[in-house]
Amino acid sequence: MKSNQNIEKIENILSNCRKALLVGHFNPDGDSVGSVVAFHHYLNARNIFSSIVLPSKFPDYLEFLDPVESKIMVYTEHRSEVSEALAQADVIVCLDFNNLKRTEQLEPLIRESSIPKIMIDHHPFPETGPFDVVISETEISSACELLFKILCQMPDVKGDVNNLSIECARALYAGMMTDTNNFYNSVYPSTFEMASALIGRGVDKNLIQEYVFNCYSEERMKLMGHLLKDSLFLLKGSNVAYIMLSDKDKKGYNFSSGDSEGFVNLPLSIRGIKMSALFTENISPEETNIRVSFRSKGNWDVNRFSNLYFNGGGHINASGGRLYIPFDEVPQYFEKALKEYLDEK
Repeated sequence: MKSNQNIEKIENILSNCRKALLVGHFNPDGDSVGSVVAFHHYLNARNIFSSIVLPSKFPDYLEFLDPVESKIMVYTEHRSEVSEALAQADVIVCLDFNNLKRTEQLEPLIRESSIPKIMIDHHPFPETGPFDVVISETEISSACELLFKILCQMPDVKGDVNNLSIECARALYAGMMTDTNNFYNSVYPSTFEMASALIGRGVDKNLIQEYVFNCYSEERMKLMGHLLKDSLFLLKGSNVAYIMLSDKDKKGYNFSSGDSEGFVNLPLSIRGIKMSALFTENISPEETNIRVSFRSKGNWDVNRFSNLYFNGGGHINASGGRLYIPFDEVPQYFEKALKEYLDEK
């Protein structure tokens, strides 16, 4: 379906909408939070009430985006409120994920709902079946850049960024900036055009950078030093490095949600390293697992690697997944999977 037809379909849905439910993915990052918050503010300007729900808690450093008038609901903490919001919604809008599995426990509720569903995403191989409208582009920096592109085509915005509220513009910029690692990854000419337009709209980029990159705790800095000294490993004879973040380390350094943001990128600063992995042990009453994050340079496809061996996926140079094995078995599993993958290639 052509893009302009999708815009018309979205406009038709919103024209008959009183309430919307906006959904992000599990382990939400800046792009996930930024996109749902930006769309919330856009709908708010159209007098359409929207509720935001995330499957799990978002990082503390993104709290500055949380709308005052309609606070973000975390499903594991607000099950009844989310169920009520879903029952009252006229549309479900899913942003920054390509498969409903990324919503974890929310998945059956969304699948079973009969109201219109919209997907706006930039990951490859989108699941299209459950959705009435799917706008998916991979050659773009972030879901926030794609949403910016969509909003600029909406009849009420008419291509003029000044018709977006400053709150919407701020969230769009924050999501794009974090997903590109401050304009380091997945940047296109359109990304800089978007940044320029939003700054022209009045977005204070320095303030957003301060919130995102310079508001960590002393414990987080010490944890990073500990990991680089004692838990960073380079695989001999390869250009691969990985970091192990245990539950014990998290407790020892008063770990907060989002404290590990950016850790996976650190080994890529080492000369010759082309792929980096971060393995984070998560122990909770609900589930014990290991969160996996990958980053790479050049044509090293960590999306396929993650999909084949780590129950995940993402982009060619940035992906994630999860493991359900004992933490101390991760290095052996990782090295075995890496050897199989490279031998296959």
